[in-house]
Amino acid sequence: MEDAMSETRAWLALTVTERRRHGGNDGYDDVPDVYYSWDDTVPHHGNVQVGDIIVLWNKKELIGLSVIEEITRDTEVKFVYRCPYCSKGNGIQTRQTKRPKYTCYRCKSEFDQPTVHEKEVQTFRSRHDTGWLELPGCLSGSELRNLCVNPKSQHSFRLLDWAAFTAAITAKAGVLATPILNSVRDHVVGGHKERTVRARIGQATFRRRLLELHGAVCAFSGPTPIPALEAAHLYSYAAVGQHHERGGLLLRRDIHRLFDLGELTVHPGKQVIDVAPLTATYPSYARLHGQSLYAPLDPIHIEWLTKHWDLHRERSQNK
Repeated sequence: MEDAMSETRAWLALTVTERRRHGGNDGYDDVPDVYYSWDDTVPHHGNVQVGDIIVLWNKKELIGLSVIEEITRDTEVKFVYRCPYCSKGNGIQTRQTKRPKYTCYRCKSEFDQPTVHEKEVQTFRSRHDTGWLELPGCLSGSELRNLCVNPKSQHSFRLLDWAAFTAAITAKAGVLATPILNSVRDHVVGGHKERTVRARIGQATFRRRLLELHGAVCAFSGPTPIPALEAAHLYSYAAVGQHHERGGLLLRRDIHRLFDLGELTVHPGKQVIDVAPLTATYPSYARLHGQSLYAPLDPIHIEWLTKHWDLHRERSQNK
């Protein structure tokens, strides 16, 4: 575990609940638990890689963290705003109540209209929803700054001291992030991106068929609104490449993630839910341990679930 942690590269990335704005441009859209956006005007834009940890904050506190599963690239033309007096873009601040509307903290000028230029930029969007861990308020903004390799950095991406960060959240919340995140990284290295793309083919039909068979019921937690239910494969879709009707169950989105990671599984003999120790520290999941499923299991289900059990419980016991 220590070797894996020493090789981990983690980035502290600034986000907000609404569109993330920057004084010199129209900003970036983020969905914190799904994706993060930036472009080549951002320092370290090319250093962030698949397999890195992304830790999101809103300047005031920690929001959550995950593993970057993929990064999509594109180009677009964006509007860049500059101070009409000193021509600097990174010093512009928008004022909500005072007038003039804009101020430049570099030259201290105030103005109603900045100068506008068009610029072609390369855009980046990371996908990181599989291993997302919600940790709102676990660490304050000042604590996060001090855990950066360069605490005085003002960049949107700041390199974190990963060992110090994980020690801090463990001390504060008793949460051991590394086992789940290392498991996600194993999926990424093993071809998770291919699985993500291939699973789209026929996925809607697969889900619709499971809804017909089981109704609006999460197999692990019970009746659930349909929009929150996902069709979970009990096997590796990347390896099999086909949707098997009896090779899937409907699971709530968060439970689906934890099942894929092996944090939740089913004891093939007792046919009850087994919750791994890390996830069992959360009461809402600990309640599932030892409970029977809400969906009937046939021999094919049990065959797939046995393989899932052998893979994840044998692996955890051998660590």
